[in-house]
Amino acid sequence: MQNKFDGIEAYIYGGVDDVSFLAIIFNFCLVLLMSFSLKYVYKNYSYSLTGKEHIAPVLPILSAIIFLVIVVVKSSLALSLGLVGALSIVRFRTPIKEPEELVYLFLAIAIGLGYGAGYSLVTSTLGILILIIFFFTSKLKRGRNIPSEYNLVIKWNEDSLSVNDVAEVIANLSQSLKLIRLDANDRMKSAVFSANLINPSSIDALIENLKDIDPLTEVSFYQTNTNW
Repeated sequence: MQNKFDGIEAYIYGGVDDVSFLAIIFNFCLVLLMSFSLKYVYKNYSYSLTGKEHIAPVLPILSAIIFLVIVVVKSSLALSLGLVGALSIVRFRTPIKEPEELVYLFLAIAIGLGYGAGYSLVTSTLGILILIIFFFTSKLKRGRNIPSEYNLVIKWNEDSLSVNDVAEVIANLSQSLKLIRLDANDRMKSAVFSANLINPSSIDALIENLKDIDPLTEVSFYQTNTNW
């Protein structure tokens, strides 16, 4: 009867002893703690314009899944080879809109890898230091007057108004200016500029100045790192 229960226990634990099982549970708790901290930092201090509500809840789940995969395959060469084969078939196509999102996703993966491999102290120490770096970097960015880069789509009907006149109005309120595209026909002209505005409040002044030249001027603004 004892041998029967030993077989059931071996099947449940998969050859993992009590000490290793407790260590796995402890590391898993650390994974959850660190990944939820990462989620908090990402939601409150990142500069991502889109995707926060979609990416933030995934970070703890991603770390937990990576932890599970590493715990399962690290003690078996056959399982490791099977994982390589599975990854060669399944292709992950996560639409990353901003580089900052990729940084947070990669850190979530690193957290799962570190704790899954058993490097609890190193992962905890470096993970906390990286989160502190994220925090202070965000504070420094918020404390500086960082120029805002915008794409401007301007349409006008005035025949006497040239592209140079429009560019001059924009240049007076921007740090740098670049013409990206120009379309012209018998009825109207359309130009796309990339402007680096030092003060976001310059947008209202820019629109007023363009309207003074041509009241029918149409102006559209959007940040250059925004993906629709």
